Amino acid sequence: MILDEFNHFIKSIKLRSDKIPSTSVYPFSLPAVQYLSELKFHPNVTFIVGENGSGKSTILEAIATSYGFNPEGGTRNFNFASFDSHSLLHDYVTVAKGAIRPNDGFFLRAESFYNVASYIEELDRKFGGAKLINQYGGVSLHDQSHGESFMSLFLHKFRANGMYILDEPEAALSPSRQMTMIARLHELVMQGCQFIIATHSPILMAYPNATIYEIKDGYHKVTYKETEHYQITKAFLDYPDRMLRVLMEQNE
Repeated sequence: MILDEFNHFIKSIKLRSDKIPSTSVYPFSLPAVQYLSELKFHPNVTFIVGENGSGKSTILEAIATSYGFNPEGGTRNFNFASFDSHSLLHDYVTVAKGAIRPNDGFFLRAESFYNVASYIEELDRKFGGAKLINQYGGVSLHDQSHGESFMSLFLHKFRANGMYILDEPEAALSPSRQMTMIARLHELVMQGCQFIIATHSPILMAYPNATIYEIKDGYHKVTYKETEHYQITKAFLDYPDRMLRVLMEQNE
């Protein structure tokens, strides 16, 4: 069943602004937090895009943590901490859940996926029985390239009726692998999955019919071609010589 406006796992996030101690301290000073009141999510795919430092990752972390995921990533059953660096924003937001519950889920943080892979190996060393790594394709994620381990996750661990929160999943993927990810994304959407994704990739955010929120002096719901990522990438690819000349002349 494809999820629709009446049936999805995470409907919205709302900031409890009356509880915030100060908007001048982290993480409340981030644009993504200062501009947040309520953000409604598409039942299938929502993209959150914006410049570095805007707070996209912090917002995703708050959503994931409030929903029960480990702040460093993994499934809702993962319980580890390599470095306690996550913010307390999850204590100041309310996540509105849908009436139905997912069968599975995963929070992917590109920057801490190595820690997730290490935790999987630690669990497999400690406990007997079926190996947890078998759910990820059967090959140690540390024995694969960064991009291959991401694809193992998408292809083997992600399954129907799942809630997936992805922070910059393109970080380790080549353009062709990002296209493979779009195909897998669509396959999972058709199987009743919901995705909330923070990304810089103009390839991934081309996924049709998704909701795109661009953080720029507020949250703006935009079309794919209205995003700054698309416009800058298109301008560069259309006129690379001109763009390079302008960029290099700035340092002459």
